[in-house]
Amino acid sequence: MGRTFQYETVTGFFLQDQSDTDPATFDYTNNFGLVPPPSWPAFASRIDALNAAAPQGTSYRVLFLGRHGEGWHNVAESRYGTPAWDAHYSLLDEHDGMRFLDADLTDRGKAQAGELARGTFAHALAEGLPAPEVYLCSPLNRCLETCSLTFSGLELPKERPFRPVIKELLREVIGEHTCDKRSSRSRIATNWPAFEIEGGLTEEDPFWRPDVRETDPEMDVRLKGFLDGVFETCDATYISLTTHSGAIGGFLRVLGHRPFPPRTGSVMPVVVKVAEV
Repeated sequence: MGRTFQYETVTGFFLQDQSDTDPATFDYTNNFGLVPPPSWPAFASRIDALNAAAPQGTSYRVLFLGRHGEGWHNVAESRYGTPAWDAHYSLLDEHDGMRFLDADLTDRGKAQAGELARGTFAHALAEGLPAPEVYLCSPLNRCLETCSLTFSGLELPKERPFRPVIKELLREVIGEHTCDKRSSRSRIATNWPAFEIEGGLTEEDPFWRPDVRETDPEMDVRLKGFLDGVFETCDATYISLTTHSGAIGGFLRVLGHRPFPPRTGSVMPVVVKVAEV
């Protein structure tokens, strides 16, 4: 049996932690929401100090929870409305020239990933943000595109190169919606050769069902298990996770963070206290 951990969001570092910050109007491009006036070097020093003082079995980690850029399924939901999307269109492989099955990014979604790279991340890294040590990504195509477009062109420290790993459990709510059914392992390997595929990822999607949709409690159990697996084997402090809006909502519940729905192509950092149970 693997090790398990208890999670707690450490507030005070980012505006998203504060109850009066409105997700609908929040500007993610401004230093990821770092509370002014601290700089990124000051932030890193505080994280280092927390880890230096932490008792055995406890650590402090910084998770960059990134939502993929706009996909064709997002366009369809906006066009037809959420009730019609959930009841009908989300069950189709494609409609009206839009492919929903393991949906691709739109041109706008690709631009969002590019802006995230050239603007927010590049600026923050130049100002002293420690680069992620580990890059984990959902196996769904829109996340693979976003992750590649965001990080592959950044000037990163030689000791922290972009070596993304595909993780099966880092995916969106599973079932019914065709946009949340992943492609085959062989197709992923062919289309995304720069990504390492975790061991155990099967050729076909073993989880997606056309008539059963994962509930929030079920997803929270999945994501808690995912985090336990990450922290059991990984001692990195700064970790990037490229995933989905539903998954980010689940992570925030597991981490004890206030709800904060992310926009497409945005990244939300969370400081987490990780204590082994």
